[in-house]
Amino acid sequence: MLHDIISKRKKDFAAGVQTELRAQVNKTRGVSLLSGSLTTNVRSEVSGVSARVYKNGVYGFSSTAEYDDDAVAAVLTAATENAVFMDKRAPQGAPALPPVGAGQIMREITNSDPEQKTYIDFAKALDAYIVQKCPGLSGRGVSIRADSMEKLLCVSEGHDGHVIMPRCYVYLRLTADAPSGNPVELFVPVGGLGTFDTVFSDPALLFPKVDELYEKLMQKREGVYPDAGEKTCIISGELTGMLAHEAVGHTVEADLVLGGSVAAHNLGKTVASPLVTMVDYAHTCLGAPTPLPIYVDDEGTPAKDAVLIRDGILTGYMNSRQTAGQFGMEPTGNARAYLFSDEPLIRMRNTAIVPGTSKLEDMIASVEDGYYFIDTNNGQADTTGEFMFGVCMGYEIKNGKLGRALLDTTISGVAFEMLKTVDMVGDTISWSSSGFCGKKQPMPVGLGGPAIRCKITVGGR
Repeated sequence: MLHDIISKRKKDFAAGVQTELRAQVNKTRGVSLLSGSLTTNVRSEVSGVSARVYKNGVYGFSSTAEYDDDAVAAVLTAATENAVFMDKRAPQGAPALPPVGAGQIMREITNSDPEQKTYIDFAKALDAYIVQKCPGLSGRGVSIRADSMEKLLCVSEGHDGHVIMPRCYVYLRLTADAPSGNPVELFVPVGGLGTFDTVFSDPALLFPKVDELYEKLMQKREGVYPDAGEKTCIISGELTGMLAHEAVGHTVEADLVLGGSVAAHNLGKTVASPLVTMVDYAHTCLGAPTPLPIYVDDEGTPAKDAVLIRDGILTGYMNSRQTAGQFGMEPTGNARAYLFSDEPLIRMRNTAIVPGTSKLEDMIASVEDGYYFIDTNNGQADTTGEFMFGVCMGYEIKNGKLGRALLDTTISGVAFEMLKTVDMVGDTISWSSSGFCGKKQPMPVGLGGPAIRCKITVGGR
């Protein structure tokens, strides 16, 4: 746990400027087995303190990997001097940042730290089960990654905070050769919020996941390529979440809006079917915790949900305090930094399309000739909303019934056009939070949604 030596420095904050002082430690633990051989065994920590000062529209920033009284004093002085220097050389004359209230937010999750042998033994138990129960594989992999971000924040205007966000995932990867001789592969992450010992108590609890993955792999091994072209398809919650994050979410981050994203001229306009509502959730969704709950951001803004699309209409952006003032919107706590040495950027938190009323079985039954796409292994999009996602698992739909499994393919489109074709939205939400968003800095994020029925371009073979 970080010891608080920064709160007493509030007396040293310069008058008339917004000051943020943040101490932080990032921890990573990881092991990987490839076909039974230990290939990764990592324990790392990165820690330090930073200060950021806002003056008339410009920021001064400073950081150091030391964490003691002298280091805190030094970064605070340097950040203040940098802000004054920037204001003199590149004056913006911008107003003060929007107020966000004042207070203190404490969200400390138990942050235990099992020894490395615990991770290795767990991975070996899973690998042994795969060897025993999954014949005919040409490759197998088991990886475990645990990471945590602990932040201690002290601000001149806003909410001070002390938060810890640990997460842990086991990644299972199986490979087999298809009758053609080409390898086919499937991969699944299992885990969530919490430390390794709280998320995973017994390797045997993951054996059903191994069985399910192996069954899908054997189906895919006999799979076919889909036909290329625009098709009526159902995409799973995992793919809906990737669409929400990659193809829509980034276009409505206010800094990218200012840079000319497609959302810049679409505020208040129809960008999706009336069935589509999309929210960047802070910490609670539909009465349950989000995968990676955020309660206060790194500017001291209490985290609130940001409604981005409501009933098909683009209604808002994700903002920092500065961009919220520029757009006349409410700051909702979207400014986050990955390391102590990073400045906060506008980032997504838990971005999802809101569930509707349709049952998955009814959605499948409604498709005469199309596809059900389930799992993705990669994706890319740009600020025009144009996207292409790799699909590594799916099925044909023929006459309202699932058919043969599919080999790897792609789906693509332009998000604000494709979303207008949505005519059914599933009634349950699924989340993914095992990866990182790579916008300038890595950042843990959650993404999710229900299954949706839409028209989408299929890449075929």
